[in-house]
Amino acid sequence: MHKDMDALLHGLAGREDRVVTLQSALTACPALGPDNGGDGEQAKAAIIAAWLKACGIKDLVHVDAPDSRVSSGVRPNLVARIPGRTKRTLWLFGHMDVVPPGDLSAWQSDPWQVRREGDMLYGRGVEDNQQAITSMLLLAEELQQRHITPELSLGLVFMADEETGSTYGLEHVLTARSGLFSQDDLYIVPDAGSRQGDVIEVAEKGQLWLKVRTIGVQCHASTPHKGRNAFLAGADMALACHHGLNAAFDAADPLFNPPASTFVPGKHDANVPNINTVPGDDVFYVDCRLLPQVDPQAVLDRTRALADVVAERHGVRIEISVVQQQAASGLAEDSPIITALKTAVAEVYGVEGRVVGIGGATVAAQLRQRGLAAAVWSCVENTCHQPNERSSITAAIKDAQVFTHILMNSAHV
Repeated sequence: MHKDMDALLHGLAGREDRVVTLQSALTACPALGPDNGGDGEQAKAAIIAAWLKACGIKDLVHVDAPDSRVSSGVRPNLVARIPGRTKRTLWLFGHMDVVPPGDLSAWQSDPWQVRREGDMLYGRGVEDNQQAITSMLLLAEELQQRHITPELSLGLVFMADEETGSTYGLEHVLTARSGLFSQDDLYIVPDAGSRQGDVIEVAEKGQLWLKVRTIGVQCHASTPHKGRNAFLAGADMALACHHGLNAAFDAADPLFNPPASTFVPGKHDANVPNINTVPGDDVFYVDCRLLPQVDPQAVLDRTRALADVVAERHGVRIEISVVQQQAASGLAEDSPIITALKTAVAEVYGVEGRVVGIGGATVAAQLRQRGLAAAVWSCVENTCHQPNERSSITAAIKDAQVFTHILMNSAHV
């Protein structure tokens, strides 16, 4: 088995050109979900499926979610499996959808065409989450080409809809194929980490997105006394959320960075189209990331209490509603997958793994909520959602080698 592992590690080490080929093909498919103004992930899923079939993988299942908003009518999810010497499976998860590129003038090149500078590849999606997809596909290809049966079985899940809630992605897979995953299996979500490869995410803050709608009275801007300025009241409410919620929920936990819950007014809907009108309706949103001990209902109740005060001050009505909610999640720091990752990371990257919590959300939360001990790890540049998003070719290969160590050495788990 050590001979097979050495062969896999050596083979992966020479796959730089394959990384570039894969990343280039995947980036050229703007896999934007309909909530982000796109037509879904079907084209990217076809590339991945073709690659897996070309490798000779026969156990490939489509678990597509119906969605009439995209031209194909479905949001694709692919599950590929390679049998090992035991049924116990190492599961890896990569999401196919990406976020929009944003301000194109902030990019140094076309975000939908990979640009290479030395070890770095630039383009939308190269890090989030195509580095994971590339590592997964490289490992599968290397196993198949060398006709190696791994110690553990290997499961690869390629998902839709991660960027906008996972309803059509992993949530659909978990519902439609409830018997696919076992609590004895191992789960890695390569969707967060550090440039050194030392960070292993074991906990995520709870997520609560609030919509705040202020309803006043529209009037001409030259006679503001005749109306009730919904935008002005909304701005007051945004400040009330910022100051009031941070003050009310100020507990800290050093596992997380930042260590406290956060409450961020962000997106703001358009109100009136012209300057000389006082808006009578205004909407903004608050992104709340909550430590595990913070009750989302308490946050909602406090926000509504703040709204009552602001509404009375401005003579308006303020409505608070929940857009999205996800409970905090975590796993024990001595879980087998954490032990295995620390050992493998030390072997490949030469660093000591350390556990952290994050405020962002990954599909590990859905797995953990079902009692599946999922760790989040990869070696990344942390440029996701930014202009000039980048990914290291070397990291894609070394991540695959970390997975190889775990897959081929059951003694570590």
